[in-house]
Amino acid sequence: MEEGPERFGFRGEVWTRKRVRKVIKEEFGVEYDVSQVGRILDQIGWSRQKPDHRSNRRDEQAIKEWKEEEWPRIKKSRD
Repeated sequence: MEEGPERFGFRGEVWTRKRVRKVIKEEFGVEYDVSQVGRILDQIGWSRQKPDHRSNRRDEQAIKEWKEEEWPRIKKSRD
């Protein structure tokens, strides 16, 4: 698992409990409940992670400007 999730066919560099569970099943033929995978990860000192569902192409400055300029105008017209 040191090679990263992409080596096992996952998109992104995040190890979730579901991903670890799938790799354990494929590599060792053993099935664990997701909660048990979390317990095992805790025991070996790994933290649980959640994938970021945001685009890596987000333009944070454009979002900020939209929230400051456009959203108030749109919101005001709805009232």
